[in-house]
Amino acid sequence: MKSLQRIIAIVVKELRQLSRDRLTFGMIVGIPAIQLLMFGFAINMDVRHLSAAVADYSNSAASRQVIMDMAQTQVIDINYRASGVEELESLMRQGKIVVGIYIPPDYERRLQQPERSAMQLLVDGSDTVVQGAVVSIANSSRTSPFNDRPPTMEVRTYYNPERRSPVNTVPGLIGVILTMTMTMFTAVAIVRERERGNLELLITTPVRSAELMLAKILPYVFIGLLQVTLVLVLGVLLFKVPIRGTLIDIYLLCLMFIIANLAMGLVFSTLAKTQFQAMQMTFFFLLPSILLSGFMFPFDGMPKPAQWVAEILPMTHFMRLIRGVVLRGAGLPELSHEIGILAGFILVAMTIAVLRFNKRLD
Repeated sequence: MKSLQRIIAIVVKELRQLSRDRLTFGMIVGIPAIQLLMFGFAINMDVRHLSAAVADYSNSAASRQVIMDMAQTQVIDINYRASGVEELESLMRQGKIVVGIYIPPDYERRLQQPERSAMQLLVDGSDTVVQGAVVSIANSSRTSPFNDRPPTMEVRTYYNPERRSPVNTVPGLIGVILTMTMTMFTAVAIVRERERGNLELLITTPVRSAELMLAKILPYVFIGLLQVTLVLVLGVLLFKVPIRGTLIDIYLLCLMFIIANLAMGLVFSTLAKTQFQAMQMTFFFLLPSILLSGFMFPFDGMPKPAQWVAEILPMTHFMRLIRGVVLRGAGLPELSHEIGILAGFILVAMTIAVLRFNKRLD
């Protein structure tokens, strides 16, 4: 009986301690709620509203009708008008579109010749889910005005014609690994110094707060670049992932992303009181980054509110950047918009970290 009373007393003590730890209590309630909301509303494999461009050389009633039919499926949104195949390929390489529609000048004559392809669909095949959605467009168009057959469409798949999943997954894994390790390592390292009392020793030294922060994060920059190298080498050797961009561009983008995550880790370190809290914050940050960034599920399949949240996350923009360089061979000038957003995130996060971090004990 006394043993049971002691157990109950300890249970009550643990519950009271949890109730006073607002961060832990919030995680207990918040993580299941966020997962339910994301998987219930944000995660959607039924892809809609893919960005598309059309190059209509026919400019006939039949060509305008087939474009309207494809737009009415809601699988694609015609956001650009291109002058030809070269511009369609350029827009796709920059990541502005995932579908290009090319209608030749003799489109109406081709409709009367079922053995010939009447038009072409250019598809960014780096995402296999998108490939499947675009194929459904080719099979759902209205029948030709000259016969009872739908127009024959030739589908040209770029960047991953074999539809191999590692081609899409391996570059994205760089973002996942860097987000998890860089954010957690930095946040935990600063909090650990505070718990052990090492920061107290630094109070009497001439080391400034900015210098201390820089010295803390520099070793993790090299660790992050080492992780990037490891993923790239294994991806090429084991999974035959093509690297179409330059290695300099890849490492520059990864360096920016490493700094962004280290800055986020520094922000967490100014909020967390214990290492456990720092790890909780990292997990809370990592979960939406994986689910909403386009790493696992198509970004275009998510509802608008989920996309607005995803646009705040640095991993969303890094996914577009790293896949653009590695898979599509895009240059940094072609991806300047995403680079600017990532640089803005770094500036904001570092500013917050510097303002909150100071070389003194709480």
